[in-house]
Amino acid sequence: MPFPFADVSSSSLPDLLSLRGRRAVVTGAAQGLGRAIAVRLAEAGASVAIADLDESRAAAVARELTERFGVPAVGVGMDVTDAASITAATDIAVSALGGVDVWVNNAGIFPSAPLLDMSDDAWDQVFAVNTGGVRNGAREAVGRMLDGGVIINIASTAGFRGTAPGLSAYVSSKHAVRGLTKQLALELAPRGIRVLGVAPSYVPTEGNMAMAAAAMEAAGLDPSNMPSAMTQSLIGRTGVPDDIARVVLFCASDLAIIMTGSTLLADAGETI
Repeated sequence: MPFPFADVSSSSLPDLLSLRGRRAVVTGAAQGLGRAIAVRLAEAGASVAIADLDESRAAAVARELTERFGVPAVGVGMDVTDAASITAATDIAVSALGGVDVWVNNAGIFPSAPLLDMSDDAWDQVFAVNTGGVRNGAREAVGRMLDGGVIINIASTAGFRGTAPGLSAYVSSKHAVRGLTKQLALELAPRGIRVLGVAPSYVPTEGNMAMAAAAMEAAGLDPSNMPSAMTQSLIGRTGVPDDIARVVLFCASDLAIIMTGSTLLADAGETI
């Protein structure tokens, strides 16, 4: 099979950015960062499957996208640690949308516990969601992308360095996501599938704030200082979910067609 990555130099900027006619699956998209990503993909014209453990909330987000942007959208219940759950949810998404062209592995967790206090089960669960979920999602996506596509893995600045005490499992899992992104890009290019990572710094979302507060308390820090403690932004503010969503949109679009295997830092200079 030839490498079907076209030269799009003659395309207009609106055409390069447009996702009209493409079908996207976003995991962990019922709230927070995943929801923001789904919103931008839908605004760019993509049909979107909102995949989440909370199926009712996912369905509500899907209805909102259709109302706002006039695109087909569907909410599906999905557990990214369960291959059967992923396949069943994707079957529903494909039935509703017609296929899959973009897959965003966004679902993740970061419970905090010192290494010596963390149980084997808790450690394994972090890897099951953060790394296994990426593997499971990518594997499902490949079987559905008959004409090529894009897989985008949400990593973290924690995939580039150590971070707060108590997050050894999280940091390790996100380093693994970066490695998996490189290897998937190598293996999937002949199928016409690009694979990219996006690595945000701390962004305040419902889930992130709750887990970050727990991590700070475990480290003996004051959760009320969370924004300043969790980021070292060089742009004068903490990032918001849409900051990351716009980077994901770039990766999904033909603006980034020359890119595969990279993990883009969306970190306001935090890791310099």
